[in-house]
Amino acid sequence: MANLSVPVLWGGDLPETLDFYRTLGYEVTSEQTRPYTYGTVERDGWHVHFGPTPHGGVDAQTAHVGCLVFVEDVEKLHAEFTAALRARYGRVPARGNPRITRFRPGQTRFTVVDPVGNAIIYIRPDEPDPEYGGARNLEGLARVLDNARILRDSKMDDKAAARAIVTGLKRFGATAPAVDKGRALAQLLEIAVATGDTARAADVRSELAELELSEADRAVVAAELRVVGALEEWLDTTD
Repeated sequence: MANLSVPVLWGGDLPETLDFYRTLGYEVTSEQTRPYTYGTVERDGWHVHFGPTPHGGVDAQTAHVGCLVFVEDVEKLHAEFTAALRARYGRVPARGNPRITRFRPGQTRFTVVDPVGNAIIYIRPDEPDPEYGGARNLEGLARVLDNARILRDSKMDDKAAARAIVTGLKRFGATAPAVDKGRALAQLLEIAVATGDTARAADVRSELAELELSEADRAVVAAELRVVGALEEWLDTTD
């Protein structure tokens, strides 16, 4: 047998956990309840094992567990998982546990969190190393937005991304090109929609409406707003 490394995650309510992975197209290859719980799943050569959960369950004080799965076509897989989860739950579970993170055009990874809280990151093997703090060939608000992109898409940290953009607008807003301010507001709007902050989303929409943009700049911002529209459709928040 070739060398193989297999992650062992928390099992939680093992039947529920294994059924969740069935929804994602995994095959349950073993399931035991005595003398302790242990289960295994497999899909496309990806093996994941589930062992006993600490007494008292998994909470914020319990060590985070998860793994990486390398896959060439992450966008296709995200679409497949989205369809399966929508069919299972009647909606896309985007908050709480279980959940799947959203996927913007150009992203190279997404995360699925199962009912226990285990996180599996599906990632392209050729994902470039991020330039934390923003690309060095950028400056001002443009660099802030690049750093926010990394926090949002690679670290899956919407709160940190929003803080970075708000701070960047305060620091560079007076001198930044209007198009960068528009992009910043559009990205804040996306985060507000993603996190369900309807009041914040309404405020940002008002700020965007008051922003003076050239025709060319408006086209750039419109592309960002299409991402927001796609997110609303994905979440079914427009129903």
